[in-house]
Amino acid sequence: MLPANLICCELRGHVALPRFLGEADRPWMRQLVDECDRAAGRPIRELEARLREPVPGAPCDKQRLVAHILLGVSRSRVGSAVPPREARAAVFAAAARKPVRPRRAIIAACAAEGGIEPVALAAALFADLPGERLAMPPALLDLGELALRSNLLLAQALMSRAFTVKISLEGNTRAVVRHAALRGLLCSVSHGDTGDGAQLEVSGPFALFRRTLLYGRALGSLVPVLAWTRRFRLEAECEVRRRTVTVALATGDPIFPSPEPRRFDSQVEERFARDFGRAAPEWTIIREPEPLAAGGHLIFPDFAIHPRSDPARRWLLEIVGFWTPEYLSQKLQRLREARIPNLVLCLDEERNVGEGDLPEASKVIRYRRRIDPGAVLAALAKAGSR
Repeated sequence: MLPANLICCELRGHVALPRFLGEADRPWMRQLVDECDRAAGRPIRELEARLREPVPGAPCDKQRLVAHILLGVSRSRVGSAVPPREARAAVFAAAARKPVRPRRAIIAACAAEGGIEPVALAAALFADLPGERLAMPPALLDLGELALRSNLLLAQALMSRAFTVKISLEGNTRAVVRHAALRGLLCSVSHGDTGDGAQLEVSGPFALFRRTLLYGRALGSLVPVLAWTRRFRLEAECEVRRRTVTVALATGDPIFPSPEPRRFDSQVEERFARDFGRAAPEWTIIREPEPLAAGGHLIFPDFAIHPRSDPARRWLLEIVGFWTPEYLSQKLQRLREARIPNLVLCLDEERNVGEGDLPEASKVIRYRRRIDPGAVLAALAKAGSR
């Protein structure tokens, strides 16, 4: 995740405008990439120093952002005549035996015993420290891709500091909703202005009881998926430089897209579908049934299940990731508005990020890492006996 001090944006009143990189930034970006090439075989700390030096024509904030990314993708190796751990063990042991000797004399004696030059032994002592590792020639970097990845990291950093996020979508909305559910985001979905449109409202990490880094990364991962929609507009209330500001992203912004969304979601869902099919062969399990309208909102259940011999006994099953009691209470209310009597909610016990008791609800199953099909069948049998 990008540190807060590297978020480059322009503040205009209560609005923050991300300073995205574009074609005009390519000349000075090329100079930074060339520095990476020239630093091959030299300690990484020297590359860090060179990337911090001002580059003609480069805005300071943008240069810091690109330098951060280049250092993150740079590879390195330990370059020494002796493994650093062995060198330290020998020198420190010799120093402990005769602590009054000068450092140079100790290194010279150890080097003589090992049959190497004192300079080589001294260089090996700390050659495995992060700054002393030797830079390797970087993989070929396309400047266009570097700019897009920088812009994506900037947008994700802003989302990691969000209180609320509102997204208007058109086209392929289910992929975005599926990804939000996969990452366990606290969100609600309602009808959009068009037939295939939708509105998402997502809680940001700064609105939670605990501002978890995990949740911030989950929210940031939603940004590149938006590129797979026909049209979108995102507005977020974020904390930037100790101010609450509005950040907007929209179709056409130069952000690196994600790989094409997967047709199957999380390992939890995949395991449940497999385990349930094995444990209950007399039942049919349907992934991604049709969405349901609930008081102006849309609900996308994860599964529909029913006995093969009786399709009318149909149950919907939804897996809930991050949740608070308040969020869950609201979700249950909307499900009641949708008049869905046969519903099973599976809650991840490890992702309760709020305080308070669980709202009263029937057919709620708690799980850790995987959902027990037997617990689901037992809940259905108990509900059917009432």
